[in-house]
Amino acid sequence: MDRIERTKLKFGELFGGKPVENEGSDPELMRILQRFIFGDVCYVGTLSDRIRELVTVTVLTVNQTLPQLKAHVGACLNIGLSPVEIRETVYQCAPFVGFPKALNAISAMNEVFADNGISLPLESGQTADEADRYEKGLEIQRPLYGDEIEKRYATLPGEFGEHIAKWLTELCFGDFAARKGLDGKTRELLATVALAAAGGAETQVRSHIAGAIKAGNTREQTVCALVHAMPYMGFPGLFNALNCAQDILREDRT
Repeated sequence: MDRIERTKLKFGELFGGKPVENEGSDPELMRILQRFIFGDVCYVGTLSDRIRELVTVTVLTVNQTLPQLKAHVGACLNIGLSPVEIRETVYQCAPFVGFPKALNAISAMNEVFADNGISLPLESGQTADEADRYEKGLEIQRPLYGDEIEKRYATLPGEFGEHIAKWLTELCFGDFAARKGLDGKTRELLATVALAAAGGAETQVRSHIAGAIKAGNTREQTVCALVHAMPYMGFPGLFNALNCAQDILREDRT
């Protein structure tokens, strides 16, 4: 099967239609785009279509490309992802891109849900409350990252070092990573993609690549997620992510 046939097959599975041939005002760009993404990239690596679409939703949320996000939320539903899994993918981008961008993406996502007759709000995913969000966050954070952040910012003036480390544990891990709907392995993989797509966060990308592997992702799966994100964030974002963690991602071929 050549890549044109592969494109038709994958595009139909995801979107229930046919890729562009000569329709629209810029069919040439759409043919290049669709054949590269759905005929080439989607067929390299071991990640399932489900994880690939969550990777795509993550990048589109980070980059605020909301029309494309809506299309891929629909694709997620078409291949059997639950609304909760999609929501959790968007929610957990908030600590990486800020709450306003997360709210924009949630609004676009919910439009698709409403169009598909999905009642809102969805069931709660919260597991931590005000009394234990630090402890629950620490349970997830410490095995993956130890006390790296606490040590790194301990010398900040005033109370800032203490608060930054505490807020990271409570917000990123207690309020978000501890939620139901996605397992820890998937969350760490998507967090890595979000940071790579954000750009300029190579220190955090490197840390989260290591965290994704500790959480149970293989090196191949981690690279596959970053490669799958590449058409949506560009080659520089991929190369920056790979370059900052070459030693971690290197496979022993001896």
